Amino acid sequence: MSAATPEAAELLQRAAGVIAANHRGDPGGAEELLAAFPSEQARTLGFYLLADLALGLVRAQSGQSIDDLVRELSLLVATTAGSPPATP
Repeated sequence: MSAATPEAAELLQRAAGVIAANHRGDPGGAEELLAAFPSEQARTLGFYLLADLALGLVRAQSGQSIDDLVRELSLLVATTAGSPPATP
């Protein structure tokens, strides 16, 4: 995590909470967490830090470069962009 401050960590944890709430079927909780970000810039930073951390974890497990992971992710998004979202 490039901006390892308590404030940045809180934003990252809030972003992770939004995703966790959505995955457990709690859209109201996700909306509350989204609304709790102090600004759009803070929300963007939180989700950026979460993505950076997640890609770093995958890189550590897979041995792939971040560039390769981002390329795979981009291809996956392009492939599924026209498909309806999967239901859990």
